Amino acid sequence: MTTPGPQLEEISPRNLAAALGVRVRPDQEFAVSPVVKSLAEAYVHPDVAWPRLIVDAGRPVGFLMAFFDIDWFEDGSVRRSGLWRLNIAADEQGRGYGRFAVESVAAELRRRQTKEFYVSWHLGPAGPEPFYLKLGFRPNGETVEGERVAVLDLSANANTDGE
Repeated sequence: MTTPGPQLEEISPRNLAAALGVRVRPDQEFAVSPVVKSLAEAYVHPDVAWPRLIVDAGRPVGFLMAFFDIDWFEDGSVRRSGLWRLNIAADEQGRGYGRFAVESVAAELRRRQTKEFYVSWHLGPAGPEPFYLKLGFRPNGETVEGERVAVLDLSANANTDGE
């Protein structure tokens, strides 16, 4: 029997404890907020937040939260969508779950006919910059809350291969 591979689940009472249990490596904690903070933010921003538990063979391996159509500068001038948080469990890293998460958000953004996929990250030796650059994100010169902002082109000819 073939296993279906990783999947996304909506956060529900059934999987809330599993989502809250997702922890990154200690040296990465500076770079991403814990799941509990993400869920609190999703609660107060239900119109733009898209939190999902990443599961594989029934076990939680990560958490992501996308954002859709936010007022980027809070002045109505620019609306953007992208990846707000990505937490891959410490003992599950290096198995393709981060790539799966990014590709899943890209697919949802394409479904919503979004042409640009935004992400931001903290800089540092254990930070995620090499991961995002390999997937094709390109810094756009902006920073937000001390994080580097990058964008991935989702137009018809673009892909998330990073090759």
